[in-house]
Amino acid sequence: MKCYRCGKEVVLPFRCPYCGGYFCSEHRLPENHECPRIEEARAPKKEMKPVILQEQKPYKHTVTYMPFEQRRKIYFSNREIKHLTIAALLVIAIGLSINVYQEMDLSNLALSTIFLTASFFVHEIAHKIAAQRRGLWAEFRIILTGAILTLISVISPFFKIISPGAVMVSGLIDRETMGKISIAGPLTNIILSIIFLTMAFLFPKEPFILGAAFNAWIALFNLIPFGMLDGFKVFLWNKAIWASAFTASLILTIIYIL
Repeated sequence: MKCYRCGKEVVLPFRCPYCGGYFCSEHRLPENHECPRIEEARAPKKEMKPVILQEQKPYKHTVTYMPFEQRRKIYFSNREIKHLTIAALLVIAIGLSINVYQEMDLSNLALSTIFLTASFFVHEIAHKIAAQRRGLWAEFRIILTGAILTLISVISPFFKIISPGAVMVSGLIDRETMGKISIAGPLTNIILSIIFLTMAFLFPKEPFILGAAFNAWIALFNLIPFGMLDGFKVFLWNKAIWASAFTASLILTIIYIL
């Protein structure tokens, strides 16, 4: 293409944004090619006012950002504490509804409820600590579907589902890291189940037996290698570790049944 000003052949011409002509590098500026709309080029540019965009939430769960030096510390946001409180009330209600059918005295009823609630939260907090120790964002959030099922379970004599929420993790995570975070919850329940089982042999009281059963069942259910359960993530990471943990939780569950 030839320059509109000097006629020089140009491979990559410059287009004037004001008159629309094509020019060589020497005549590309409006004042160098006698642009007929040069007054527009010389006019002062209007100051652009900053546009304030409404804050958008691209995902359901809000992330709490922490200073770099605090990212590996264990912290709880105000939002997380609210979700934990709601979940605690739901789990306590489940504990009371389970134990009412067994006609326990008041002290055993209170102790069993405490054990059940602690078993659930120790599982979730173990996930949280494992993630935050690796510099990841991790906070507990209520899951609406799970909370509704848990609430229905309070009044249902046929099934009991304890799943009001879960720890959400965000950040760059590989398969190994996710596997280690996922095994933390069930592993904690396996350890607690062994402790409660030992206490049940030493002090044969029903709350200790139920505590062993609660933790064994929580570990066994979560280690099922399916969907979003912990077991599937652990299975993808290390099948030997998954098999060991699943077998241990299965044995503990069988011991309670027998």
